[in-house]
Amino acid sequence: MTVLHRVESESGVAADTATVTAERHSPLEHRVAEFERSAVHGPRGVRLAEEPFLTQLDLRMPPSGTALRAVSEELGLPVPAANRVSGDERQGLLWLGPDEWLLVAEEGRARELLGVVRSAQQGEAGSAVDVSANRTTLRLSGPMAREVLEKVCSVDLHPRAFSTGHCAQTLLGRTIAVLWQVGREPEYRVLVRCSFANYLADLLLDAMAEFLPG
Repeated sequence: MTVLHRVESESGVAADTATVTAERHSPLEHRVAEFERSAVHGPRGVRLAEEPFLTQLDLRMPPSGTALRAVSEELGLPVPAANRVSGDERQGLLWLGPDEWLLVAEEGRARELLGVVRSAQQGEAGSAVDVSANRTTLRLSGPMAREVLEKVCSVDLHPRAFSTGHCAQTLLGRTIAVLWQVGREPEYRVLVRCSFANYLADLLLDAMAEFLPG
């Protein structure tokens, strides 16, 4: 979108200047209707949707350092154990590795949360980087969601091993994604790089096909 502004120079000469503002688009916005058509309801149901523009901050800090403890306290989120999540969908801290965590929150909170994290660090070793534009999020839900994921994922997703509040970085097909179980239905968030979003959507839709009626 281009907006014209009328400005006047010091010499009194008026001129038009243009300000270009970019409109934000998610990588899967063109597939909303397709996702809706592919939804299956009932006891063998499964649904796929995109949750675009979530705030995502990548945190790298020494696991035993004071910075991580201070950030945890300031956010009100305990440091999660390996492959676990603390918090909830509105604001959750996901374990990605021994010294790496992903803070996921609602859209538009990156600047606010970066300020909170960096203030809590107080110059201690570590980094906080806004990676919100790096990934989009797919939401897979319904009674058959686990069966769909098991077709494309080698992680043991049985409730004894992986349930609400668990997360894992893993391969789905040929792409790396962050898998987070957010509900018992079951319901999952799948965070994937934007450049692989269409590939992963195709993969999951194909895995869902057997549950379509008729």
